Amino acid sequence: MGEQGNGLMEGADGAVRCAWPRDDELYLHYHDHEWGHPVADDRRLFEKICLEGFQSGLSWLTILRKRENFREAFENFHFERLALFADRDVERLLTNTGIVRHRGKIVSVINNARRARDLADEEGSLAAWFWKFEPPAHERPKVLDLETLRAMPKTEASTRISKELKKRGWTFVGPTTVYAFMQAMGLVNDHIEGCVCRPLVELERQQFKRPGRS
Repeated sequence: MGEQGNGLMEGADGAVRCAWPRDDELYLHYHDHEWGHPVADDRRLFEKICLEGFQSGLSWLTILRKRENFREAFENFHFERLALFADRDVERLLTNTGIVRHRGKIVSVINNARRARDLADEEGSLAAWFWKFEPPAHERPKVLDLETLRAMPKTEASTRISKELKKRGWTFVGPTTVYAFMQAMGLVNDHIEGCVCRPLVELERQQFKRPGRS
């Protein structure tokens, strides 16, 4: 496996990919089969934005390795169920060694579940609301290389989403966190030029039916 110095690497299978998964099998599977593929499922969208909040200050790989524990602890991120959690549930979760035991982040998930329930009731679905903020072509770089990617930890679109969510009472949804969510859920395609997944994701995005649009 050889890293090329431009944000790409050649894997053991001979395919050239973004370098960030390196040789971790779990991370490689996530890169190839999840990251950047467009998502319209409310549960998955809510899970991801919650886990991005937990990731703050940590590596995503740390969270990914604990993801099944998080799913078990947080009702598989069905926000209608999480919205009913109470203080006793927070205390219970703080004893769960399989997740990140951070009171503020745990409380945030429950708060955001209530906000997500309201938003889905208002918009028809979380997906319909989030996909309204898909950035137009003129806000996207013409060529996505490593230097360009590093220069945009947040964007105009992620800042807009962050501001709107905060107005609605969501927490742990800063513009950098939101941009990581956008990258993962396919609102943008940030596989670097030359990555084997970039054209596949781009084709999937072209064929993807945007929620809430006729």
